[in-house]
Amino acid sequence: MKNVTIYTDGACSGNPGPGGWAALLIYNGRERVLTGAERETTNNRMEMMAILESLRALKEPVRAHVHTDSAYVANAFQQNWIDNWIRRGWMTAGKKPVKNKDLWLQLIEETKRHEVHFVKVKGHADDALNNRVDRLAVEAGKLQ
Repeated sequence: MKNVTIYTDGACSGNPGPGGWAALLIYNGRERVLTGAERETTNNRMEMMAILESLRALKEPVRAHVHTDSAYVANAFQQNWIDNWIRRGWMTAGKKPVKNKDLWLQLIEETKRHEVHFVKVKGHADDALNNRVDRLAVEAGKLQ
């Protein structure tokens, strides 16, 4: 199985407001950049879209190492929040509907297709590739 390194980030001007997302896919020394934007969105949705679109762009099942500064997404998978949400009928521990269910369902499907490992990175720190996708996401959002 191929190993692909992915760096993702989302950005939003206002929350909600115009936002952008970016992903950097690295395989065998080659890079591919993906970006997108929405006119009215949230930061969490843009973080999720970056991951979702990067996984969708893969032509075959791979072992994906997804680097994200989104604790929201990383914790949902690493700390089994999703399993708990599903068990509670897509309700949070506080008995409120889970936000972004539409994107969570799509992400779950992509994690069935690929072997996905989430790597939580510190945002706006010394990780050059995370900083790169942050800049790309901010720029993509400005195009709205």
